[in-house]
Amino acid sequence: MDTLLTFLNMGGYGDFIWPAYVIVTIVLAGLLISSRRFVKAAEAELGSIKQPHQRGRREVGDET
Repeated sequence: MDTLLTFLNMGGYGDFIWPAYVIVTIVLAGLLISSRRFVKAAEAELGSIKQPHQRGRREVGDET
């Protein structure tokens, strides 16, 4: 148990290091959530833009 407390104390700098880890984790989680929302919105917008134009349009190499 003493080893764990020594690790968490980090030579007296634990009071500064652990809050920094928490802040970084919160920021990275926020960036992940924001990025996923942006990608979903961009995919939805792209899908709505592409959909009307693809009717009757043939792909390159489609010779039927």
